[in-house]
Amino acid sequence: MTESGRTLLTGARVVTPEGVLEDGELAFAGGRIAYVGSGSGAPASGAVDLTGHWVVPGFVDLHNHGGGGGSFTSGDAESVLTGVRTHRLHGTTTTVASTVTGDLDVLARQAALLSELVEQGDLAGVHFEGPFISPCRKGAHAEELLRHPDPAEVRKLLEAARGTARMMTLAAELPGGLDSVRLLAEHGVIAAVGHTDATYEQTREAIEAGATVATHLFNAMPPLHHREPGPIAALLEDERVTVELINDGVHLHPSVTELAFRSAGADRVAFVTDAMDAAGFGDGTYRLGAMDVTVVDGVARVPSGSIAGSTLTLDAALRRAVTLDALPIEDAVRALSANPARLLGLDDRVGSLAAGKDADLVVLDAEFTLRGVLRKGEWVVDPTG
Repeated sequence: MTESGRTLLTGARVVTPEGVLEDGELAFAGGRIAYVGSGSGAPASGAVDLTGHWVVPGFVDLHNHGGGGGSFTSGDAESVLTGVRTHRLHGTTTTVASTVTGDLDVLARQAALLSELVEQGDLAGVHFEGPFISPCRKGAHAEELLRHPDPAEVRKLLEAARGTARMMTLAAELPGGLDSVRLLAEHGVIAAVGHTDATYEQTREAIEAGATVATHLFNAMPPLHHREPGPIAALLEDERVTVELINDGVHLHPSVTELAFRSAGADRVAFVTDAMDAAGFGDGTYRLGAMDVTVVDGVARVPSGSIAGSTLTLDAALRRAVTLDALPIEDAVRALSANPARLLGLDDRVGSLAAGKDADLVVLDAEFTLRGVLRKGEWVVDPTG
């Protein structure tokens, strides 16, 4: 601790919106960043010396169903908080809780609980994934519970979330889909194209209606085809769309991750976990919404063989991005922090390291292994411990 109650971090390579600061300094006080800049090279009295480390912004996860054995769809506050705490230990300082297809009344009750946790600051919002998705691309969603995206039912879920709904994934090609996209846009909720069997033309219509996110691009949608390009081409080419990627080495081949970055650009990619209960917990049998899930060697699948979310944490996504995918760390950080924060409308507080923003950051060693996590000025993982 330095004077005036400020804590000073010194010696690290600090990733800022302007680039990497060698021998960087970052001071925080009262839960906010007070200063970010280059250091003098001389040790400061009382400072935390992070020489040989990286300091990056806290991660922002747009799409997450749980972790640590806790589920965001459980209907139990402590189970939800278990998932939130687990991902914080892995650097995710801002979490949006994702639901899974279910009965509308069940989803409404889940949303009501999650909204309370948003209001008390544990979550950043609610993401409804289903039930308004295509049975052709349902993945780990119970087909008998799927339904067409009726705007009246969309409105019911938004009302249940009491202003905390941030995003809804739907198949806009279904009856009522485009009207539902327009309704979401009117209410300031992100309309995300996903679990869709749409054509290229139908996807373009959804974007024109207001869709701005591709839910886990490449997964749960028709593959790219040279005569029928489908949704992937439409989503990659439109500058209004941010594409989610699950960078766990299971959902995407490294060349596909590279393709997405080259096509969309680093400012339009958001790494997400799409994590379920097993993230940070281990192999075994779980429940995801209405579906049984078996996790073997860290890969979650339903009985049909479809992948059921992931066991990914965002620190692992970053490490993979810079060590295996050979992405510049600045691009990886944009995808993990700045881009999702901007989408959520939270970039005035989180997503980058700048004076006045929340003191949310992650400390990594030279091999990009997590060593520290700071959230609102409090160490969740102490790098000196």
